[in-house]
Amino acid sequence: MIDRRQFLGALAAPAIVGALAAPAFASPARAFGLQLFTLFDVIDADVKGTLREVARIGYRDLQSSYSKQAGIYGMKPRDFAAMVGELGMTWSSHHVPGGPRKIDPKAPPRLDANGKPLVYRKSLNLRDNLHEIIDYLADGGPRHLVCAGVPHASLAEVDSAIEMLNRAGDACRKAGLVLSLHNHETEFKPLGETTPYEMILKGTSPERLAMELDIGWAVKAGVDPVALFKRYPGRFVLWHVKDMDRERMLPVPLGQGMIDFRPIFAHADTAGMQHFYVEHDSPADPMASITTSLHYLKRILT
Repeated sequence: MIDRRQFLGALAAPAIVGALAAPAFASPARAFGLQLFTLFDVIDADVKGTLREVARIGYRDLQSSYSKQAGIYGMKPRDFAAMVGELGMTWSSHHVPGGPRKIDPKAPPRLDANGKPLVYRKSLNLRDNLHEIIDYLADGGPRHLVCAGVPHASLAEVDSAIEMLNRAGDACRKAGLVLSLHNHETEFKPLGETTPYEMILKGTSPERLAMELDIGWAVKAGVDPVALFKRYPGRFVLWHVKDMDRERMLPVPLGQGMIDFRPIFAHADTAGMQHFYVEHDSPADPMASITTSLHYLKRILT
């Protein structure tokens, strides 16, 4: 069995064999997307101006997320969708917390690009506000609703999360929405004889829950995305395309880290991928980061 160090090294090397063995990425429907959490430190100061620059850089598909303002960056869904459309882009998905935010008192505070602790605004969450979220997004919102994460530190927490996700998935399906679950690296850590991620995949059905694979966090955990696609084909309808610095194992612009995305994108059809979004958590210069990342993707995909 390949160990984690060997696997990470293989990802950084040119993946000629994998690229030749799998179908090429060539679908005009999969527009270059951006997860707007990348712009967390700048977007709320001028939402339209920021998104106009995003469109100018070349992004055409957006995933909204938590921001410093209520609603969707201070707007109702239909108004945000209209503005995005005026700028020549689409709004295909939205992130919501799985439950109330839990702050680990022992963990170091999360910092913004200026090195200051992030201050989080209270927001609706999937566990406590499921139908309120669905009703809110019905007013012009996107088709895909993404659970940003669920508690998974114990078997009991995972079982509770599975129950919540199945219930939420049923409600979303009735409303014409597709529910997906986003990951970080900790969902892949051993829990008993399995992992929280495996438990959730096996405890839910594709009809109730799709997956949004955050490739950067998965690779940090030692997971081979292509192997995951092959084990659960068609399940990974959304991707976060995130690169990782080899030494610090922190997010960096695409092409500046350790991940070769060519063999991963070559298996987009196996994954069932419909939308992908560039994401870089707390970049020092968000616009420079998303420009570098888009140049990399265009180089390897077009």
